[in-house]
Amino acid sequence: MTHSSLLPDDLSPSNFSAEDRELSRQLEAAARRYFYEACDGVTQALLLNCEWRLVSNAEACRLIVATEDTTTYGRILNNLAPLGTALSHFIPTARIRIFPPDAMGLPFEIRADELSI
Repeated sequence: MTHSSLLPDDLSPSNFSAEDRELSRQLEAAARRYFYEACDGVTQALLLNCEWRLVSNAEACRLIVATEDTTTYGRILNNLAPLGTALSHFIPTARIRIFPPDAMGLPFEIRADELSI
């Protein structure tokens, strides 16, 4: 059993209500919009050619990008620095996970703050 130093009022609820789920959905939609707006035009155009979402849980936040063809996959990989910069404005330790097309291999994953190295 894990002991938390947080007060009971500061802990996550054990059961989520419909209102909690709706607020969570709205928060994710706002985060997605702000992230997209923080990207430059080239990055926005690339994201329009992919399926992408921001996913967060207690451990981490991830930008998940799924590409449909090898050309887009390569362009996304070549554009990691701008993706990481836009993402790190919100959460520096967020991760970027890029799935290649048609299960051509394992997804590539890197932390946004590792891209500045």
